[in-house]
Amino acid sequence: MENQELYEKAKKRVDARLGFSIHLIVYILVNAFLVFINMRNSPEYSWFIWPLIGWGIGLLFHGLGVFVFTGEPAYKERMIEKEMKKESSKKNQ
Repeated sequence: MENQELYEKAKKRVDARLGFSIHLIVYILVNAFLVFINMRNSPEYSWFIWPLIGWGIGLLFHGLGVFVFTGEPAYKERMIEKEMKKESSKKNQ
């Protein structure tokens, strides 16, 4: 059972990192295309910066969630343990 839990946690982390990598690649490709369109059609005004900044903020928070704030909050773990104890006491009755 413990190995299964470790596997699930590891899988979740790998999925999160892959999701961030895909997000980053799409961000770079789309924004490079927007820069190209902007410079080709209206080089006097750099409008591409607005989607770059907006999406960049979202990408920043995605990265923080994946790489910085990785653990479950302690209160959530306590709540899960409490619910598990309730369920096990119901089964024992």
